[in-house]
Amino acid sequence: MTALIGPDTTDPRSAADRQHRPIASALPQGLVSLLDHEQHAHTLLPEAVWAYFNGGAADETTLRANAQAWQTLELLPRVLRPLAGGHTRVQLLGRTLAHPILVAPMAHQGLAHPHGEHATALAAAALGAGLVVSTQASTRLEDVAHSYLPDADRGPLWFQLYIQPDRGLTCELVQRAEAAGYEALVLTVDAPVQGARDRERRAGFVLPAQVSAANLTSMPVPTQALLQPGQSALFDGLLAHAPTWDDVAWLRSITHLPVLLKGITHPADAVEAVRCGAAGIIASNHGGRTLDTIPATARLLPRVVQVVQGDVPVLVDGGIRRGTDVLKAMALGASAVLVGRPILHGLTNAGATGVAHVIRLLRDELEMAMALTGCRTLADAHLTLA
Repeated sequence: MTALIGPDTTDPRSAADRQHRPIASALPQGLVSLLDHEQHAHTLLPEAVWAYFNGGAADETTLRANAQAWQTLELLPRVLRPLAGGHTRVQLLGRTLAHPILVAPMAHQGLAHPHGEHATALAAAALGAGLVVSTQASTRLEDVAHSYLPDADRGPLWFQLYIQPDRGLTCELVQRAEAAGYEALVLTVDAPVQGARDRERRAGFVLPAQVSAANLTSMPVPTQALLQPGQSALFDGLLAHAPTWDDVAWLRSITHLPVLLKGITHPADAVEAVRCGAAGIIASNHGGRTLDTIPATARLLPRVVQVVQGDVPVLVDGGIRRGTDVLKAMALGASAVLVGRPILHGLTNAGATGVAHVIRLLRDELEMAMALTGCRTLADAHLTLA
């Protein structure tokens, strides 16, 4: 037992139970919404892990605003419209998706369930949800692909990338993703440094020994920069290797895969992303985990969509908790949405079964919202906002 987990009195699952849990287990009774999943998962996870998964930066203003902004948007139903033969299908990067719900990249899913990303991949594939695998996954990217790709009804498989200070290591990650069958790269551009995650620090979160970034085992141990008097450990040390727009061009030059940029919030950056040849944009504030008081993504999305003018698809994440939220995102011009923390809650509650249930709930709610607002397809979503 690690110091993170603490004694069994603080965690209702014993160490042996956690280690030998099946990849899919029975869904606990009474879970009929994503909020139910969240509340039940909170009873299962150690408080430090809960703080890591669910906390945000600083005062968590943006974290709260993300969900609240979707709730504030109002739907105005149309009635007596023809709905027979309706569907949730969308087109994205040359593929037809059964629905516009993708699993966002999330690190260290082994903290939620011993099968981690493997369970998430099985569930996402079975439910036709796209899957974005984190560089900091607790499962090797090849193993996740092996779990996801064989399903005939799966969505797209993408690999989320942080450009490493060692370009050789970045090239290695890209080559591994290509060889494993990943279909796009998602470059995270909004986190050159970690945000001030007060809740994590108060809880004393540290990674336990049994969970690590499985794709970064070859990363060299960082050395302390030699600073001159008056220099900043951040600006003159860590950020000396922070990526720039030139790195986006370099990344595109070493891969045949389309590159999407995740973390675009400013319209000017959206324009630059298109100029640099990005295949898509993900409007994201990192789930409120980096810079606090950034506007909610529901507010940012229309500005990004407006300047991109349809040149590339724009996806959005942050605070999606209901099928009505998905419909509202599509109404604002999104091509698809990414869902993060609710997936971790489902994973905690019942492994692959829990993840599948979360995705199913969102899709069912999306279909109900479409029917009740008079949308036969998501091409009609723009008609739904009050």
